[in-house]
Amino acid sequence: MAPNLILYAVPFFVLTVILEAIFITREQKDYLEVKDTFTSIALGIGNLLSGLITKTAIAFIFLYLYENFHVFTLDGSAWWMWVLAFFADDFSYYWFHREAHLIRYFWASHKVHHSSEKYNLATALRQTWTGNISGSFIFYLWMPIVGFHPIVVVIMQQISLLYQYWIHTETIDKMWEPFEFIFNTPSHHRVHHGSDVKYLDKNYAGILIIWDRMFGTFIDEDERPTYGLTNNLKTYNPVKIAFSEWIDIAKDVWKAGSLKNAFNYIFAPPGWSHDGSRKTAKQMQEEINRE
Repeated sequence: MAPNLILYAVPFFVLTVILEAIFITREQKDYLEVKDTFTSIALGIGNLLSGLITKTAIAFIFLYLYENFHVFTLDGSAWWMWVLAFFADDFSYYWFHREAHLIRYFWASHKVHHSSEKYNLATALRQTWTGNISGSFIFYLWMPIVGFHPIVVVIMQQISLLYQYWIHTETIDKMWEPFEFIFNTPSHHRVHHGSDVKYLDKNYAGILIIWDRMFGTFIDEDERPTYGLTNNLKTYNPVKIAFSEWIDIAKDVWKAGSLKNAFNYIFAPPGWSHDGSRKTAKQMQEEINRE
């Protein structure tokens, strides 16, 4: 089994969340809300606990695919293998993250991470309880089949998650331009957490922002985003936040009126409705462009 790097990083998370909170308070910024912070921490703890079982199961799936179907045998002691694994993981994350915004089934888990109306280091801890169960790992299945050992895959996933922790802050402004061009930064990720129509479904990067530049989903931060969802949940209850979208999907499917509508309520983009009473991010952006 791969080492649990996230668990080892918990003391660092706690320390930096406290230090950032002290700084925000001293500067009298509006970046923090105490109840919201504790909600994020509770969701993070729930993610760790649910992952004890689900991540083990996923590791065994990766191991089965590797042992029975791997095409190449990639040497784990070779430096170039780790470089390839880095790019493979980051590329996979980009497409997982993109589809988590464009397919409501995956959004039901990922929505949790976007549910805070504040943007700080605690927001990074606001993680799903259902992502592993609902199958987010399928975007990485190709890696053990190609020949990356499951331990390598799991380690790279954890490194990606650790990197993304520090970019959840408003205390760091735009950085050195060459760094901003290649890597995901607080500025780029603030855009991703914005609920402003122009910022919706942009900047999906994990570590490298180059994927967004390549695939046309990049937008620069030109004004402070409005954080949260287009329709905020207005609750600090972590259980309600963790399952809110799944409950909404069930309600929509129940009154869908047809199998086609029911299918779309699950797999169409968030905001899709059969009667036009709601709008997807793309529809909202098209309306603005027509004005």
